Amino acid sequence: MQSLRLPLLSILCAGFSASAYAARPLVTDDARLTNAHSCQLETWMRSYQSGQELWALPACNLGENFEITLGGGSYHNRDNDYRTEDWVGQFKTLFKPLETNGWGIGFAAGKVMHPDIQPGPNQLGNTYFYIPVSFSFRDDDVVVHLNAGMLRDKQQARNKLNMGIGSEFKLTGPFKGVAEVFGDHTQAPFYQFGLRYSLIPEVLQIDGTFGQQVNGNSGTEWFSMGVRWTP
Repeated sequence: MQSLRLPLLSILCAGFSASAYAARPLVTDDARLTNAHSCQLETWMRSYQSGQELWALPACNLGENFEITLGGGSYHNRDNDYRTEDWVGQFKTLFKPLETNGWGIGFAAGKVMHPDIQPGPNQLGNTYFYIPVSFSFRDDDVVVHLNAGMLRDKQQARNKLNMGIGSEFKLTGPFKGVAEVFGDHTQAPFYQFGLRYSLIPEVLQIDGTFGQQVNGNSGTEWFSMGVRWTP
């Protein structure tokens, strides 16, 4: 795992982004929250050439404008049978909620305990904050998200500026496309693209993506599949 982890960085986490994550499967977060006084669950698998991640991130909006995410993930390296876990806590609020054909902006901050899982593709750091900004076009058929923030890399004892741009766009029927580029100022960025399918509109979706570091080798590639449940 060491040969893959070191060139990559840290969710982004999120974002952290995972939330430190926008609506699955984006890492670039959005200026939206879980519905007031309700919860959601995002869970996914990300597979690399040398190993696999499993994540589960429940999030609850405790009032009208204060969302808390508490969850974690595990990584298993198949080459040397190495295993590790991460635990994440994050809060998020909005200064201006995203409106149809309008824009929104918010703020999120969090902390990762034992950050060791593929930091680059997850945009993770020990502590982090970011500002998500979203823009809606054509009655929400196209939504664009911008993130800018900072994360503290404890292993390297330095602060890193991170940013991302992502988009969701309606295709046909229950299908949506997603695409994004994200990263920090110390290395080449990452990108991913894929599809989101609504099994039950606004309640249950599944998704899949392919991603890689720009100019990276096959060791930086990943494939992910996830589920988002918003009861």
